[in-house]
Amino acid sequence: MKSADIREAFLRFFEEKGHTRVVSSSLVPGNDPTLLFTNAGMNQFKDCFLGVDKRPYTRAASSQKCVRAGGKHNDLENVGYTARHHTFFEMLGNFSFGDYFKRDAIHYAWEFLTSPQWLAIPRDKLTVTVYASDDEAYAIWQNEIGVPVERIIRIGDNKGAPYASDNFWAMGDTGPCGPCTEIFYDHGADIAGGPPGSPDEDGDRFIEIWNNVFMQFNRTADGVLHPLPAPSVDTGMGLERISAVMQHVHANYEIDLFQALLKAAAHAIGCANEAQASLKVVADHIRSCAFLVADGVVPSNEGRGYVLRRIIRRACRHGNKLGAQGAFFYRIVPALVAEMGEAYPELVREEMRIMRVLQQEEEQFARTLEQGLRILDADLAGLQGTVIPGDTVFRLYDTYGFPVDLTGDIARERGLSLDHEGFERAMQAQRERARASSRFDVDYNSLIRVDGETVFTGYGDTRGSGQVRAIYRDGQAVDEAREGDRVAIILDQTPFYAESGGQVGDSGYLRSQQATVEVQDTTKAGSHHVHQALVTLGHLRVGDAVHADVRADLRQATARNHSATHLLHAALRELLGSHVQQKGSLVCADYLRFDFSHPEAIPGDLLRRIEHRVNGQILANSEVGTQVTDIDTARAQGAMALFGEKYGDEVRVLSMGQNGFSVELCGGTHVSRTGDIGLLRITSEAGVAAGVRRIEARTGEGALAWLNEGEQALAEIAEAVKGNRESVVGKVRQALERQRELEKAAERLQQKLAAAAGSDLVSQAEQVGGIQVLAARLDGVEAKALRDMVDQLRNKLGSSVVLLSTVADGKVSLVAGVSPDVIARVKAGELVSHVAAQVGGKGGGRPDMAMAGGSDAAALPAALASVKAFVAERLG
Repeated sequence: MKSADIREAFLRFFEEKGHTRVVSSSLVPGNDPTLLFTNAGMNQFKDCFLGVDKRPYTRAASSQKCVRAGGKHNDLENVGYTARHHTFFEMLGNFSFGDYFKRDAIHYAWEFLTSPQWLAIPRDKLTVTVYASDDEAYAIWQNEIGVPVERIIRIGDNKGAPYASDNFWAMGDTGPCGPCTEIFYDHGADIAGGPPGSPDEDGDRFIEIWNNVFMQFNRTADGVLHPLPAPSVDTGMGLERISAVMQHVHANYEIDLFQALLKAAAHAIGCANEAQASLKVVADHIRSCAFLVADGVVPSNEGRGYVLRRIIRRACRHGNKLGAQGAFFYRIVPALVAEMGEAYPELVREEMRIMRVLQQEEEQFARTLEQGLRILDADLAGLQGTVIPGDTVFRLYDTYGFPVDLTGDIARERGLSLDHEGFERAMQAQRERARASSRFDVDYNSLIRVDGETVFTGYGDTRGSGQVRAIYRDGQAVDEAREGDRVAIILDQTPFYAESGGQVGDSGYLRSQQATVEVQDTTKAGSHHVHQALVTLGHLRVGDAVHADVRADLRQATARNHSATHLLHAALRELLGSHVQQKGSLVCADYLRFDFSHPEAIPGDLLRRIEHRVNGQILANSEVGTQVTDIDTARAQGAMALFGEKYGDEVRVLSMGQNGFSVELCGGTHVSRTGDIGLLRITSEAGVAAGVRRIEARTGEGALAWLNEGEQALAEIAEAVKGNRESVVGKVRQALERQRELEKAAERLQQKLAAAAGSDLVSQAEQVGGIQVLAARLDGVEAKALRDMVDQLRNKLGSSVVLLSTVADGKVSLVAGVSPDVIARVKAGELVSHVAAQVGGKGGGRPDMAMAGGSDAAALPAALASVKAFVAERLG
């Protein structure tokens, strides 16, 4: 049974059981700063379990793409060397939100695994575990399913603390949690390993294939478990693991999906396909890298982009170990698309961009390796002893992606060794930092919990009324807020737009009979709008009626920028190509910022054409259409989803411009007609990451103000060059040409002065050990001229050491030169570093010529006086 068939069978089974099939969420968690990557099927349903998000269904099933390669959940270092570790995997899951519980969850799992209609796994090949005190689950397995008691294993708190168990799951230190029951497949006695709970449970004989988590408690900060009013179910089954079982192999890398990728990887590298560990690394990593790029992650030096960069470089290193010549990794992408593109169409849409991003990163890594070698050479030059320190090895590995084994090879060639213990300490410190920065450290009991939802009334008006449903101060619910309090306020309805989809939240005022409240920002918490506010007068109580006034001027300016973003997106796709996808945005009252996928800078003339296309739609002054419909109908109409926005089953479709110029899903606020935007002016275009560009622009009054500033600057330039608007360009060019001529004349004069001064300086040289030594200060001479003078003086003096300096604006410039016959004993780089250290600077260079700078001009005389002694010491 192929992996794709298993995936489809699972989803179809649970659809027949009344579950809604939900598409995989992005690997970049939406509105969840506690997660680096989506790492489990339940991530997208977390708010449902917490009770702050209501869905139109209470049963769901999904095949969720997951990555575990950074932070707390990090399998990176094990990938390729074990049978089941991956950076990317698919998690099949079925979920109940206060609907069915233990009995149905267990029956569903057993039916799908063992029924002849579905997977038909022999019942005697399955063993189950339950939490030690979960008698209910134990009884279901024994009395209803009929599993023999010898194959039902109770697992207690085996991790050193209460409820710290392989069979007790928790979302974090606080919040929903509960026991779980797991199903294991027995590969047979010929495979090493023992059953779960035994001393040799880590063997490969018994493999977990299904986990049913029963969320029935809420754990508070004091460690007490409180029963949940609506217990839920979260289950997971790894597609790769169950595929190995169904295809009668023992390792995930032997399943059909990986066999195709291993073959493609071997072909791209030019090596034999012999199940080498390095080949498995490459085959695994192409999945995580391709899916991450498809979901908008780009290689960088921080956050998610840094993890992606590490995975790409790890794949490249292992390809190089197998003999790869040049960039190869990106060539495997088509094979991945062929295997998984049907289930994940984003791979098909983004195939060319994925290949381009990976190729660019591979080529950059090749250059980085060269840089790492130079840095290693520099570190080894100053090495004391024969052991390369662990922090040096780690810095090369972590900062430059320099392979540890390559560092070890170089060390052996030079009779050196590595401080492996020091390296491991540095690695462990990094893991701890990553774990600390990515762990769930939110007390879920302190989150805003209010029944129902906030009704948003602000699409048609910036004024309204409402009733105070809740007030939070310092994270705690209170009944009243008084003057001077900073609070979070929830109303039953509000015209205030809450920040989402790149659009900033509204500000304004709430007024009751007893209070005036300044709303400084509006955010979201589940289905509620949260007014971040300051009570400026009186007192506000829960239950009070309030009048709500949004700052209309800011809302209107923001709406102009938001609508312009939609038109800009459409124009970019029309003039650059359909590969353009939004990768982020910011829409506020002052300007708009739009990030999008594109491999290169946009030429100025093309940028003006894009701007002209948008302004043509603005001038047409067509009506902006709004339709509320279901998500499937919207997508069938061709509506595009905006990056980073979280959509429910009911969505708003915005149609803007002539002949359906722009059709997008968007919950933001917009103008009524395109003409309301007034004008769009692009103010900048630049790259922000590999394959991602950024445009900033202004609209309406902001665009006019920007143009007026430019006109004023142009008028001032024209006045300065004694011209007007028509002649200013020619005048500026004439001035620049004249400046270049003067600079060349000044340079020639400097050279003549240097030559003359050089002749005068020859007489100042002193003999030290048979070598002419000259150290002098020349003011009013540029650094470039100093280099010329040093060359001239070495030629005139013969065997010599020369150091010249100059001071400009309090900054010291130093140039040292040593004749070829002297550099074996005196090196220019060491001399200039010696002098620079005394004037508060540093520098270096070649043995025959070196430069440096400093900031302490007062110390220069003493520093120059030390040159003679420095040379004498070197000469012995």
